[in-house]
Amino acid sequence: MVGSFGSISTALSALRYNQVALDVAGNNISNASTDGFVRRRVVGESVSSAAPALWSRYDGHGEGVAVGEVRRLVDPLLDTRVRREHAALSYLESSQAVLARVEEGIGEPGTNGVYAAMLDFRNGWQDLALNPGGDAARQQVLGRAETLAQALRIQVSNITGEEADQRVHLNNVVSEINTAAAGLADLNQAILVTEQNGTDAGTLRDRRDQLALRLAELGGAVTTVRPDGQFDVSIGGETLVSGREAGTFVVASGVTPTGAADGLPITFRIDASWGSTTLPTGAAGPGGELGAVTDILTTTLPSYRAGLDAIAADLAAGVNAQHALGYDAAGAAGGAFFSYDPLVGAASLQVAITDPALVAASSITGGGRDGNNADALSNAGDNTGAYQRLVNGFGTQVAALQRQTANQTALAGSLDNSWEQQAGVNLDEETVNMVTAQRAYEAAARLLTTLDEVLDTLINRTGLVGR
Repeated sequence: MVGSFGSISTALSALRYNQVALDVAGNNISNASTDGFVRRRVVGESVSSAAPALWSRYDGHGEGVAVGEVRRLVDPLLDTRVRREHAALSYLESSQAVLARVEEGIGEPGTNGVYAAMLDFRNGWQDLALNPGGDAARQQVLGRAETLAQALRIQVSNITGEEADQRVHLNNVVSEINTAAAGLADLNQAILVTEQNGTDAGTLRDRRDQLALRLAELGGAVTTVRPDGQFDVSIGGETLVSGREAGTFVVASGVTPTGAADGLPITFRIDASWGSTTLPTGAAGPGGELGAVTDILTTTLPSYRAGLDAIAADLAAGVNAQHALGYDAAGAAGGAFFSYDPLVGAASLQVAITDPALVAASSITGGGRDGNNADALSNAGDNTGAYQRLVNGFGTQVAALQRQTANQTALAGSLDNSWEQQAGVNLDEETVNMVTAQRAYEAAARLLTTLDEVLDTLINRTGLVGR
């Protein structure tokens, strides 16, 4: 203690420090339910004069306490892991949601699906083989053929509709990426200026962390921290945000700004002041939600649609070939039963004849009542096995995604819990901190009272003996 008056400064420093501690604890409690808020903790520094004045001797034991910093309780390594696992979860959730919706539209197994229509079509030919002269049996074959063609067209229409929706979705994700990237660059600038001015930038850092996490979920963005604390963000290995400047993420080809397909592969580009770079494709390209949508549009849905096209093509070719070998009710050679355009695919499959008399059920010419060709047609173009493999393969893919999503959800949830323990607000702990700061504040006030009494004795009562 360098003197009674000096001790007053020591007590004052304690009052100020504990007032800050109370304020920080109160702010933590106030933001207990705020998304992305990272709790703060006051770090105290003992104040001591290590350089006594000239011709003097310092025999003190410290001069109180000061606020060293208000520290955000974050773990950069944990933040990086959380962003990476959330990007993977976003990819799986987006893929699983879209494919589950498509699977629901397929409707297999079911009484209204393509498989049931295939069986009905085959049974229709067998019924006609038993009654080759029956108009009802001929009409039944045409009706079931139209049902089968319509079922295939509906599936293709569902796939095409989902692709159109996902192209619009892709443009929306790209737009959100650009918005988040620009916001993060602005926050880099704001944090740098704020901290250079000596002002706490904790709230700005909270917002920047949220944007970095959102960019990871949207595009699998990877965030790196510069020595000066600014964030750099890259997608697909290419820089999108460099300190205070953000590039523009662009759909280079594959999808037009209006959401239409331009017939080219889907590629992305980043335009920035440091250059324009096309991103790699496949696993090395964007991840997260954007990667999932890209994979769905370039691989998953086109593959399933190609499978439907192949089944429709085989059906049309097989039935038409066998139908041409038979003869209709008038004894004329059978014509094309299905019409099919290979450039359009399954969406073009139609029943080519409308007159039941033109169904070539007979294997003999001259209008004889023979059902051998109808019997042969019941097995022509039979793709029930190929269709089952196609649907089962798609269902297996959806089931695998569901399992992977469940596992990734558990992993991301575990990391979120770790982050919450590290950075989240614990009300019990904050209450203890408040009580500790309150008692310390009271003790400092009591010290000030004691010093006042000492000074009162020295100033007002010294030398008053005997009065």
